[in-house]
Amino acid sequence: MLKKFIMVLGLSMGMAFAAPHANAENSKLAVVNVAKALEESPQAVAANKRLEIEFAPRNKALIDLRKKLRGYEDKLAKQGIQMSESQLRRLERNVRDTKREIRRAQEDYREDLNIRRNEELRKLQKRVKRAIIAVASKNNYDIVVGEGVLYSSDRVDITKDILKVLSDEFKSAPPAKPITPSVN
Repeated sequence: MLKKFIMVLGLSMGMAFAAPHANAENSKLAVVNVAKALEESPQAVAANKRLEIEFAPRNKALIDLRKKLRGYEDKLAKQGIQMSESQLRRLERNVRDTKREIRRAQEDYREDLNIRRNEELRKLQKRVKRAIIAVASKNNYDIVVGEGVLYSSDRVDITKDILKVLSDEFKSAPPAKPITPSVN
C-alpha cells in the first residue's frame, strides 16, 4: 500500500514539474542587477548630491567642534603646567564638555542622515521597480529575476535597459526643489 502511494506521488510530482517545463521553453526570462540600477541611476546620483548639500552645514559644525577640541587639548598640553588650578579645571571641563557635545552631534548627524538616506532609497526603489515593470511589459518578459542571481549572460541582462528608462525619466522630470539645510 505504501509502495503504491509513493509511486503515485512520484508520478504526479513528475507530471506537475513536466507541464510547466514544457511551457517554460516559450517563456522569456530577464535578469536585472538591482543594486547596480540603484547605484548608477541619475536619480541616485542626484539624491546623494541633495543629501550632501542638506547635511553640509551640520558636517561643517562637527568639523568646527573638532577644531575647537583640538585647540583646547593643545592649550592643555602646552600651557597646562603653567596654569593655576582653577584655570586648569576650567580647561579640562571645556575639553570634557566639547567631547560630549561632539559625541551627541555625531550621533544626531548619523541618525538624521540615515533616516534621510532611507527615505531617498525607498523613493528610488519604487522608481526602479516601475522601470523594471515598464521594460518587462514592453518586451513581453514572463519572468524578471533580480536578487540571488549568480550568473547571467548579457543576452538576458536588462540592467542597461532599466538604467536607460531611469535616465529618460530623470531627464524629463522637473528639477527637484532645493533643500534648505537645517542647522540643529
